[in-house]
Amino acid sequence: MEREEIKTYLPHRDPMLLVDSIVVETETAADGTKSQYAIATYHVRGDEYFLQGHFPDYPVVPGVILCEMMAQSCALLLGDEIKHKRPLYTGIDNVRFKNQVRPGDTIVIRSSITDRRQTIVFAKSEAKVDGKLCCRGNLSFALI
Repeated sequence: MEREEIKTYLPHRDPMLLVDSIVVETETAADGTKSQYAIATYHVRGDEYFLQGHFPDYPVVPGVILCEMMAQSCALLLGDEIKHKRPLYTGIDNVRFKNQVRPGDTIVIRSSITDRRQTIVFAKSEAKVDGKLCCRGNLSFALI
């Protein structure tokens, strides 16, 4: 799925739409249990608003923006259920930042839903550049 189709699912718009493409896949565990995960990408062009002051002489994608990219990836796993709803953060837990993300990098985000309680969704996600872990964490959000 590319940006135009992503816009039919997420309420985010430029400059806050932070997923360029996404593929949802299913894996089967040894016990036969199936689970879905998303692989999303975002290419950092260098002209994004969040790089203008972070930092002018050495632009680095802010950690909070990486978390937002991961959250959007998680929300897209809900498919049609997310349409016409707003996913709002309820928690960001155990987030760790391991490497910088800079202009020219393509971020690959792998996300999966770990639990649900009514309108609250729990997920885990990690962001990598060139196979190197940049950020990982557990996220939760409410569907409003």
